[in-house]
Amino acid sequence: MAANVKPSLDVAIVGGGIIGIMATLGLLRRGIRVTIYERAAVLADIGAAFAFTAIARESMQLLDPSILEALMHVGMKDPNPTSEYWDGFGPRTKEAAEDPETGLMFDSLDSLDFVACLRAHFLQVLAKQLPESGGVVEFNKQLVSFTDKLEEGGKVVLSFADGTTAEADVVLGCDGVHSFTRKALLGDHPASNAGYSHKIVYRSMVPLAGASAALGAYKAGRATMHTGPNAHMVSYPLPMHNVYNLSLFVHDDKEWPHDRNSVIPSSRDEALKALEGFGPHIRELVALLPEQITKYAIFDTYDNPAPTYAKGRVCIAGDAAHASSPFHGAGTTTGVEDALVLADLLERVQAGPLEGRPPRLEAALRAYSSVRMERSQWLVKSSREIGDMYQFRYPPAGKDKAKFKVEFETRAGKICDFDLNAMLNKARKEYSSIVN
Repeated sequence: MAANVKPSLDVAIVGGGIIGIMATLGLLRRGIRVTIYERAAVLADIGAAFAFTAIARESMQLLDPSILEALMHVGMKDPNPTSEYWDGFGPRTKEAAEDPETGLMFDSLDSLDFVACLRAHFLQVLAKQLPESGGVVEFNKQLVSFTDKLEEGGKVVLSFADGTTAEADVVLGCDGVHSFTRKALLGDHPASNAGYSHKIVYRSMVPLAGASAALGAYKAGRATMHTGPNAHMVSYPLPMHNVYNLSLFVHDDKEWPHDRNSVIPSSRDEALKALEGFGPHIRELVALLPEQITKYAIFDTYDNPAPTYAKGRVCIAGDAAHASSPFHGAGTTTGVEDALVLADLLERVQAGPLEGRPPRLEAALRAYSSVRMERSQWLVKSSREIGDMYQFRYPPAGKDKAKFKVEFETRAGKICDFDLNAMLNKARKEYSSIVN
């Protein structure tokens, strides 16, 4: 190596999910060496479909344009200028359910501007952006501990369940809602574990033609929300696959009895039972589900938010830092913003002198945590509240259509009216103030 060339940072990313790979691509683009340690044997993502807001796509472009290209390759933007929220409970006939005067709760300009895709397809296309030479991802690596040897002048040592170890200059925990990195980072603290949101979701896809027969061609051709007491449904078409994606969310007063096992077998009959009293259009749509389906418990960090996202040269990002319920559809958005801030700050550390790198890495992670905490934890709280609103469980809105609209638009505006460059500048100033 030439004397004037500084060695690259070695970044370890724990978790090969969507955020982990996005962060990896952003760091690689900035000339930083990365290794993903994934506990599974292959890169895989559960779930049917999800969507990204306009601010998430802007973050992808700044992080690495190939990420946005991958999304647009597999995703579909809703061409409709408004989002519509319908009463799934009150109308007693399918005709009434399709009548805006009877069934429409409210509509709003689609400020979030979603692009929807199948999760697995997006992950596959993202993974293809990783270097073909390999070595970026190591599989079957379940993290069991880490030791930050900053004071001894060493690196961060990661230990895995298979008895192997690895070293890195800095560690980014992107290992999801039940993050082990969070547990190790926070230790004996209530925020080490995500909490049950008292919401479950049945997710699946049905034939697009069946959805059109149940809801009418108008609704089946666009993203819709159907509200009701203690349950609501989010659904949208994926015409390139000739399917209609639906997520049925149900309130659960009880505690979740399966510990961290948040995915269990269920049935179409159980889902229909949760919809007793709902309109015939909703029940007809859900009746199209397979007889055997899966039920997901939704966990988040609402009850016990993390007091910090970083300690030493280890941090957490995405769901590992601030797992959110999905009711805003923006949980992954905040994870992409995390990745953008981390890539930007780590690039600054690498560009600086080799001497003093370890404390500058610590400063970068402290700045990241400081800048990202307020917005990400607001989203977790607001998402819980908006989910309750959709199920008529949020007292400030009740069943009032006008209040629904105000609540939704105010919160959506806070998500989408966000200045990414201002966020990056704030993080850079915070980093500089700590270093200097």
